[in-house]
Amino acid sequence: MTGWKKRILIVDDEPDITFTFKKILEENGFNEQVDTYSEPLLALQNFRPGVYGLLIIDVAMPTIDGFRLYQRIKQIDNKPKVLFASAFYVHYDVLRGYFPIEDNNNEIEEILGDTGGRFIKKPVESETLIRRVRSELN
Repeated sequence: MTGWKKRILIVDDEPDITFTFKKILEENGFNEQVDTYSEPLLALQNFRPGVYGLLIIDVAMPTIDGFRLYQRIKQIDNKPKVLFASAFYVHYDVLRGYFPIEDNNNEIEEILGDTGGRFIKKPVESETLIRRVRSELN
C-alpha cells in the first residue's frame, strides 16, 4: 500500500493464523509492513511506541487474552487502531468486564459496533480482511 509508513502487528496464539493473515496482507500491497507473534507476551515485550498503525489481536489466547494485551499496549502507545479477532462471538457484558470504567463505553461500542466495529469473526474471508484493514488505515 503506497504511502503507508507504520506497520501492522498481528498477535494470535495460532501460528497458522498469523502466517495466513500476513500472507494475505502482503499479497495485497502491505509488503514488508506486517509483524506477527504467536506469543502475546513476546509481542508486548517487543512492542515499541510509534511503530504500529494497526493491531490485529486474537481475543482468546492462553497466556494473556487479547483485551488485556490491548490495554497493556495502550499504556505504551495509545495511537494504534485495533481489530480484535475471534472464532467466538463476544458479548457486551464480557467486554464490560475488561473495560469497567464508564468512560470506556465508547470503546466498547466501537469494538462491537453495528458495522462489525473493531471485531473480526474468524474464519475471515481474504477480501473482508483486506477491506477492514484498509478501512482502519484510511
